[in-house]
Amino acid sequence: MAFSNTSILIPTQFWGPVTATLDWCEANYQFSSYVAEVANAYSNVVTVGLAAYLAYQAYTEALPRRYLAGYTGFALVGIGSFIFHATLTFEAQLADELPMIYVASFCCGFLFDTGRGFSVRDSNAVPLFAFVICFNVLFTWSYYLSRNPIYHQVVFACILLVTAIRTMILLRDEEVTRRLPPASKTLVARTFTVGAATFAFGFFVWNLDNIFCETLTGWKRDIGWPVAFLMEGHSWWHVLTAAGTYLMLVGNTYFTLCIKLDHRDFAITRSFLGVPRVSRLANKGKTQ
Repeated sequence: MAFSNTSILIPTQFWGPVTATLDWCEANYQFSSYVAEVANAYSNVVTVGLAAYLAYQAYTEALPRRYLAGYTGFALVGIGSFIFHATLTFEAQLADELPMIYVASFCCGFLFDTGRGFSVRDSNAVPLFAFVICFNVLFTWSYYLSRNPIYHQVVFACILLVTAIRTMILLRDEEVTRRLPPASKTLVARTFTVGAATFAFGFFVWNLDNIFCETLTGWKRDIGWPVAFLMEGHSWWHVLTAAGTYLMLVGNTYFTLCIKLDHRDFAITRSFLGVPRVSRLANKGKTQ
């Protein structure tokens, strides 16, 4: 049985007026005075859940700490997004958008540290980390001043583009080719590509939601809730980009582990639900 499809908003809005520079197609404060956008907020459970599963893999497979740090950041993106869509305040918007830049740049930096092993003494990890920190400090300062969401979206897209290009370059690099057999490179390319395509499809759905918001809102009223929750395009953006990010992280985690350690010690396997995951096949001693 569907809930009433009334468009009357709850008059008491716990978090006050909307101060964010972005608002989405989902009606604000339609079902709760504490959660401005119910579907957009709770769809982030998928992001947090997948991030938690990655963190579980990092722990059980004794992966280097940098991976756990990246996965924790992935979870923080989902938590920040939940807070943003629940409150629609500018401060919460920053809690959503800034971690996206931080995590994406952090993970992109991984791909430029291709020396053997995870010791920081004989690698370029320290200067890379310093560069990523400086970049993020500069972006945080400039974005807080500009408050232009297009600026954030362009920078985020550029980081993802650099990540994709760097992944493709490494897959064709002669030195890397000697470290990975063809089957492993094919697996990395396929996993990353499927993840990137899933992410891009989420972006496509998000834009459809923006462009056809008025039409979709009418359809949602006609259909009624809770079924109409399935028509929240920005919620599907959360679900699809979370799934795409998960696959890209699995692909590049396996890739960088094979580059820096021994490819024979790792594999991409399937969980009992068929979800890809990184597994250590040999010695589970910690690698820092």
